[in-house]
Amino acid sequence: MNAVSPQGRNFLKMHGLGNDFVVLDARQQPLVLNEQMVRSLADRRTGVGFDQLILVEPPHERKADAFMAIVNADGSPVDACGNATRCVAWLLMQESGREEAVIETNAGLLYAQAAGPKTVAVDMGPARLAWQDVPLAKAMDTAHLPLAFEELSDPAAVGMGNPHAVFFVNDAESVDLARLGPPLEHHSLFPERCNIEVAQVLSPERIRMRVWEHGTGITQACGTGACATLVAAARRGLTGRRAEVVLDGGTLTIEWRPDNRVLMTGPVALSYAGILDISLLP
Repeated sequence: MNAVSPQGRNFLKMHGLGNDFVVLDARQQPLVLNEQMVRSLADRRTGVGFDQLILVEPPHERKADAFMAIVNADGSPVDACGNATRCVAWLLMQESGREEAVIETNAGLLYAQAAGPKTVAVDMGPARLAWQDVPLAKAMDTAHLPLAFEELSDPAAVGMGNPHAVFFVNDAESVDLARLGPPLEHHSLFPERCNIEVAQVLSPERIRMRVWEHGTGITQACGTGACATLVAAARRGLTGRRAEVVLDGGTLTIEWRPDNRVLMTGPVALSYAGILDISLLP
């Protein structure tokens, strides 16, 4: 991950199950992008296009290999992204030659291990189940929120470094997330907005899930969303504590351990490398 070329800033285009990122190395030379610049880069016609922009920065914690800053396509910051964590962990392991990496985020330290060729397992930390830790606007049972909007109702809330509301449905494919996602994302119950998942339990070991990510929209995959969905399903007794979560872009294996930490295992992909001419950005 070389940060600078004579023409501009080097970047990598990566994805985890179709959830795609532009990754910039800012460890040697800091990079500050404002909201308008991020939106310009995120434009899939005139920019590069991505769901999230990832800045790899020097760590603050001594035990971490790097700090990962995450920005949504609309320019809003976010504290956690499971698919990006796998991608950055893979890059750091390729760089160091080790089979493990520790990534610092605003949601805490995340520990990753190689789990096969271009496959990474990440300890995403504890599931946050108290209402104030999701966070929600007021005290309530996070296993059953008093929230209904058209055909969606009775979601479970889980914090995975970012807030999630999981709606269990009979047919995940038939839900019009493009229409229902925006008003639910911005519902007054969610002071930091919310990722919206619709989940169909196929068996005790398999869940079909689709996601509307706050600040981005419908994405092919969401790692923290898959973690939240498995935790929500297990809390309701719909599945065990380990299951495959089938997303639009592929499948993640999620395990909710007895110590409340959530493990996510899945693939990473490097699409291409390029150069950003920062001077052309508004």
